[in-house]
Amino acid sequence: MDSVELLPVGRRVAYWRGRRKLSQQMFADRLGKSKSWVDKVERGARSLDRLSTLQQIARVLRIDAAVLVGGNTEPAEVTHRAEGVDRIRVALSRYEIPLGMPAGLRPVFPVDRMLREVEHAWTTFQYARYQQVIDMAPGLLTKAQRTHAQAPVPGRTPLVEAYRITAALLIKLGEAEMAWLAIDRAMLAATGDPELVAAAAVQLGQVLRMSGGAREAKSVMLAAAYRIAPPVIESGTPAELSLCGTLLIQAALAAAQHGNESAATELIDEAAGMAERVGDGHDHHHTGFGPTAVALARTAAAVESGDAGAAIGWHEKATRRPGWRWLPPENRAAHLLDVARAYLHADDATNAARVLIEAERTAPAEIRHRPAGRELLAEIARDACAPSTITQLAVALGVG
Repeated sequence: MDSVELLPVGRRVAYWRGRRKLSQQMFADRLGKSKSWVDKVERGARSLDRLSTLQQIARVLRIDAAVLVGGNTEPAEVTHRAEGVDRIRVALSRYEIPLGMPAGLRPVFPVDRMLREVEHAWTTFQYARYQQVIDMAPGLLTKAQRTHAQAPVPGRTPLVEAYRITAALLIKLGEAEMAWLAIDRAMLAATGDPELVAAAAVQLGQVLRMSGGAREAKSVMLAAAYRIAPPVIESGTPAELSLCGTLLIQAALAAAQHGNESAATELIDEAAGMAERVGDGHDHHHTGFGPTAVALARTAAAVESGDAGAAIGWHEKATRRPGWRWLPPENRAAHLLDVARAYLHADDATNAARVLIEAERTAPAEIRHRPAGRELLAEIARDACAPSTITQLAVALGVG
């Protein structure tokens, strides 16, 4: 079977047709095609670039469609991911610290060690290695809780960051309720520290928008932004400006989602002034805030507003900026999903497919692990103009 997996798609069709003891004519009849069509497919003279056709062939051959485009490893991936999410759920459900449950022989790490661990988790996330973050999140939460219990004041930062990274991951995975629980814990743990509260509020805005609470998200984000905002921009530190600007962007996206395009534009313009003072190439409080991030936000807001032309225009400007190359893979790939959606809204499936493939090459997990990415892939694959690369990716991932 390993040798079959190295064959082109057409040759695999011929292999499995032979295994099922079907002549080309019998196979063609069951597909409703001509014998000549089958012969061309098997010789590679005709490409299989339609998801529906691949699925029809797979049904006739009584195999999984993924077998035709490179094997089927997705079920194991899905199972691993689901088991990891369950472990995160268990970690979020533990109350051993407030209930005074003994730690036993389990170690309590010093604050500096926990700060390094949460920093490593953020870096792993920004490189879109989501399965690795899924695996490390339960232990990270438990260790951060114990460190905070032993050193409440200095241990607060790694605890908030552990909840933030967990919430950011769960948002990617489409787990809104669990993400809300994680970020609620972060907000409570951050109380009393304005910068930590503002940092946690970034993921809070994402959760609120994801849950359909655009109006609430805008109100909460503005309150958080103006609480951390310096009296005048010139006096603000890069960290303060990054947090305030990122929160204004979250408020703008919420406004766009709620249909208030003018408010979205005003808020992004306000954030742009702060971004110019921060500059590109920085990542204060893991916001990635700067002029390029603002340009990407204009794209996202235009997509939310349904203005595909403006979204594509802003994307083209943003990707010409030097700062585009400095953004982490997760950020760039997530933006490319927005752009692919804009091309779909513009009835341009060819460019939507091109951009989605670029996103998959930049950060494969954005398509493989993120429900929004998989849904977009399925939508593009159903279009008659979708290239064979999209069709094959959709079948390989079990998306249809």
